[in-house]
Amino acid sequence: MAENSQITTPNSSPSQPPQSGWFARFLNGVEFLGNLLPHPVTLFAILSIFIVLLSGLLGMFDIAVVDPRPEGAKGREADGMIEVISLMSADGLQKIVTGLVTNFTGFAPLGTVLVALLGVSVAEHSGLLSTILRSLVLNAPRQMVTFIIVFAGIISNTASELGYVVLIPLAAMIFHSLGRHPLAGLAAAFAGVSAGYSANLLLGTLDPLLAGITTPAAQMIAPDYVVGPESNYYLMFVSTFIVAAMGYAVTEYIVEPRLGKYNPSDAPETLEQPALEAPTDKERHAMKMAGLSFLVLAGILALTIVPEWGILRHPETNAVTGSPFLKGIVAFIFITFAIPGFVYGKYAGTMHNDRDVIDAMAKSMSTMGLYITLVFFAAQFVAFFKWTNLGTVLAVKGAAAIQAVGFDGPEIFILFILMCGVVNLSLGSASAQWAVTAPIFVPMLMLVGYSPEVIQAAYRIGDSVTNVISPMMSYFGLILAMAVKYKKDTGMGTMIAMMLPYSMVFIVGWTLLFYVWVFALGLPVGFGSPTYYVP
Repeated sequence: MAENSQITTPNSSPSQPPQSGWFARFLNGVEFLGNLLPHPVTLFAILSIFIVLLSGLLGMFDIAVVDPRPEGAKGREADGMIEVISLMSADGLQKIVTGLVTNFTGFAPLGTVLVALLGVSVAEHSGLLSTILRSLVLNAPRQMVTFIIVFAGIISNTASELGYVVLIPLAAMIFHSLGRHPLAGLAAAFAGVSAGYSANLLLGTLDPLLAGITTPAAQMIAPDYVVGPESNYYLMFVSTFIVAAMGYAVTEYIVEPRLGKYNPSDAPETLEQPALEAPTDKERHAMKMAGLSFLVLAGILALTIVPEWGILRHPETNAVTGSPFLKGIVAFIFITFAIPGFVYGKYAGTMHNDRDVIDAMAKSMSTMGLYITLVFFAAQFVAFFKWTNLGTVLAVKGAAAIQAVGFDGPEIFILFILMCGVVNLSLGSASAQWAVTAPIFVPMLMLVGYSPEVIQAAYRIGDSVTNVISPMMSYFGLILAMAVKYKKDTGMGTMIAMMLPYSMVFIVGWTLLFYVWVFALGLPVGFGSPTYYVP
């Protein structure tokens, strides 16, 4: 985040006082509370210790609930009751010590994210993803520029850093070159990359990450339940176009008119009209060859799943649901990014041999140190939560309370989405937030009657829409620095005020889409994803 930034409105000068009123106080409160939170790694360490202490306290009082799992289910207690298991005992200490490593290595999101990222890294470092984004945006018709920028921001989430580092500054340059306000272009791209984070046309690293956290949470109630990376694909695919349309409308009719005509003197230094670099002939040819390789791969994969004799269909039911194809979707994410990425690099001259591919993968893995550290502590928290039965006990009592007040209809998802959005203001990491909330809310809402896939889809909406107004979002400072290049008095308040309309429209529109899709039309949120959970 830029140092010494002032909280100003878009049309204010540095000499003006900071914003006042309830909204400014709210934003200041969010920043204050967010700053009080420890680092996510520290937070998980503290929560893990808290679970141990809480289990010891509740274990002393023999807290128990009726086992919600059906008769004969694996793991169901013989007496039909589930009690809190204390980890503050000799057995608990032994379990913690012996499980420390296996909790980490067995944490599903770790392997799936790293494998998927290996493939994405080849496409990113070869330049394929950057060329696709530049081609998509620079070749767009003038009247479609805004929509394409938001749309490109959404699909850039397959390789999240690319959108922040490449597309957002590119969008500001494009708007400037067209005589439009560059901050409007920056805002449109930021909205697509960040507020539209969960939507996409392709499965990316986020899908297996969330599914890997949802699965053990669901297994507290249904021990054999598995949530696949493809479980939200239908809704997220459609959301890509809806969110892009909403981003276009907000930019064209709210944000850019509010910014007004751009005054070049607002910049800290004289800006020249940017000369945008379109892909070269060599890059376009390389992109076509990469596209051809992708089509060949898609054709081969189609032969394994589309015909009834497809070898990757379910071996017993011959269905697509539960098939090796869907269970191994992470492997196909890896292949469909790595091979076209290398083909592009070969023709573009950015990659020549296997060493270049390995270097690209190694560079991406070298940036995952913080994520791996976070996973270690998150894995302990999730394991402790499961061992103590606290998640199940809280879920049963929470579900009973929801049903007692008669608030167990679809409207419960409005509160759930809003809650996720508010929590996201102070805990910006999608994986960290879901690792904390999933063990409580997935089993709780399952007991009310909703499937883990639908619960996860609702979470993804709440987690995405407030990214652009969260001071805790990891790229917020970078975006602020980009904005200062065009308007020297841009502060945190300026940015949040500019991005707030996106959050407000997205949360209303995306929640409405969720309701219409899931409950009005009764459509599945993904491949073989049920709407309701039936024990």
